Amino acid sequence: MKVVVSIGGSVLVPELGTDRVAEHAAVVEDLVADGCRVGAVVGGGGVAREYISAARDLGANEIELDQLGIDVTRLNARLLIAALGGDSVTAPAKDYEEAGEALQRGGISVMGGVAPAQTTDAVGAALAEYVDADLLVYATSVPGVYSDDPNENAEATKYDRLSAADLVDVIAGLEMNAGASAPVDLLAAKIIERSGMRTIVLDGTDPDRISRAVRYGEHDGTDVIPEGAGEEPTYWAQDER
Repeated sequence: MKVVVSIGGSVLVPELGTDRVAEHAAVVEDLVADGCRVGAVVGGGGVAREYISAARDLGANEIELDQLGIDVTRLNARLLIAALGGDSVTAPAKDYEEAGEALQRGGISVMGGVAPAQTTDAVGAALAEYVDADLLVYATSVPGVYSDDPNENAEATKYDRLSAADLVDVIAGLEMNAGASAPVDLLAAKIIERSGMRTIVLDGTDPDRISRAVRYGEHDGTDVIPEGAGEEPTYWAQDER
């Protein structure tokens, strides 16, 4: 099984430290030990936003700000690589071909951002499409996809299941709502729709949730089910041991 896990920077590194990074690395290593090939894509989180805000005040243009954000995602990716140990990759892949080769060679690839104007949400979806992954998991700081930002609207409805087309519609609506926060961005949603990639959006602040979703199909997040796929993701789920 090939799985791509997109880990938000605020999930992996809510503040600079080792515990959360080590816990996520352990999940990746355990999945690889079980026979999975795992591509991890790491976001920039709050640290990236702080650098971008400071650089904007200093007069940097939008492409320069995007590049700064990419640099931070790659620093976060290097933290994950350090926790994975010397037998894994030694540096973040800078493009999809390099990531795919690492996945074939050692069972693990790690990426940060790739290009300006593209978030790591989109990178995760594009990598999953490139390597023909069986599953894409977004480990976010919210429990799934909602009709509105649950931090701003207590009446927001959480979706247990969505088609890929419905995901695009929901995310497009959120992005049009000023100030609303979506768990994945619109480009990522469109890539998921195009590729027919089975996807899970879940709260990844506890890394064990990622492990259970991949191993058993058990989670409290949102399933994005491609057109023509069955309701149950039986092709990866196992009996719990």
